[in-house]
Amino acid sequence: MAMTEPEDDFSQTQVSAAQLRAIVERIERLEEEKKAVAAQIKEVYDEAKGNGYDVKTLRKIVQIRKKKPEERTEEEAMLDLYMHALGMLPGS
Repeated sequence: MAMTEPEDDFSQTQVSAAQLRAIVERIERLEEEKKAVAAQIKEVYDEAKGNGYDVKTLRKIVQIRKKKPEERTEEEAMLDLYMHALGMLPGS
């Protein structure tokens, strides 16, 4: 059974620590960028609201546009089916 040298363990720990520190720092930078982008998005929604647009509806439109057409169609069909079953649509 081969024993690892204490020096090898120490140098491996140093490399791992340096890599870990670099990863954590990258994540922290990205989190800061994410905060800045979120603030910019909020400003755009505030501007839209100031121009008379309904922010809740805009958020829904952005959410819908992220979906693939077939995914959106399936979701709308299920929503229609459930609403019909609950008597929430005319003629239900």
